[in-house]
Amino acid sequence: MYRNLKITIIGLGLIGGSLAKALHEKAGIRNIIAFDQDKETIEKAKNDGIITHGCNITEKHVMDGFARDSDIIFICTPVKHTRDILLMLNGNVKKDCIITDVGSTKGDIINFADNVLGVSNFIGGHPMAGSEKTGYRSSYSHLFENAYYILCPCRKTPERSMKFLSGLLKAIGALPVIMDAREHDSIVASISHVPHIIASALVNLVKATDTADGKARMLAAGGFRDITRIASSSPEMWEGIILGNASETKRVLNLYIEILNNIKESIEKRDSKAILNFFESAREYRDSLPVNKKGLIEPNYEIAVDVVDRPGIIGEITSVLGHNNINIKNINVSNSREHEQGCLRISFPDNISREKAFNLLTGIGYRVYKY
Repeated sequence: MYRNLKITIIGLGLIGGSLAKALHEKAGIRNIIAFDQDKETIEKAKNDGIITHGCNITEKHVMDGFARDSDIIFICTPVKHTRDILLMLNGNVKKDCIITDVGSTKGDIINFADNVLGVSNFIGGHPMAGSEKTGYRSSYSHLFENAYYILCPCRKTPERSMKFLSGLLKAIGALPVIMDAREHDSIVASISHVPHIIASALVNLVKATDTADGKARMLAAGGFRDITRIASSSPEMWEGIILGNASETKRVLNLYIEILNNIKESIEKRDSKAILNFFESAREYRDSLPVNKKGLIEPNYEIAVDVVDRPGIIGEITSVLGHNNINIKNINVSNSREHEQGCLRISFPDNISREKAFNLLTGIGYRVYKY
């Protein structure tokens, strides 16, 4: 059904590259054209056999030629460039070509498509999957598996276009969800945009309070690194995202500041019951969150193993995993383990590998914990 589609992807970074790989490997599409500002990225994608043609994103005349005959165009550039690309594509594509983006803010671009361009075949898209890593070399074909993929239609978007794009996204393993653009922006401000601000603020807080000899940096491992992992995401990308969803981000930030002021007041009053309720409410809601669905940031598929510090212990564990064809992504000894269990932390590329490792090591007598 999808094999003969002609796909154009503008921007071949983490999301664009992963889309190209997923469409190629999972949907069997062989006619994929890509545009990116980095020549090496284009050459790498060609050499990988993922795209058939590729050009620099600045070659407008070339892009126009490919876009004019495309069935679907994915705009995978930073949010601040989406409007310019839509303007360039407007009137230069065939009538039934679906144009969609992958930005994490939707209200402004949907309003622009509706009221400025008046286009009928634009669908705002937002894959709820990603990583703090960036670039084509960090992309992979299963990024979207079991991940929600938000679709926001314009006023004139035909139902057949929504169904067709939804079907294609299902073919690469994603879970399409149709949502109003404003509702989307309100939700992601709470679950993504403000959390990125908070994570970066926490890192800057530790930086500002660190000792001259860097003791805080030394001790800020384990849990602190985990809860602030998203602060390693692209600053340029997040500048555009925050400004693109400024009103909702400010609204949610005000609510967050109110929560902080409330707990601060409870501490000042030594209100034990209020402090207990604060932590209980958070724990109950967090424990109700789904565990088998992907989010905007790639999850850590990790285990921690209690081991005795003796020569060869790391080699023993890696040998056991290697002999059972379990791929290890990373392994390290955790020296800062407050509120954590196990000193040897091992991460895996996916949940299947983690489950196999957990069951295997538990079965031969190791004490193992999942993260």
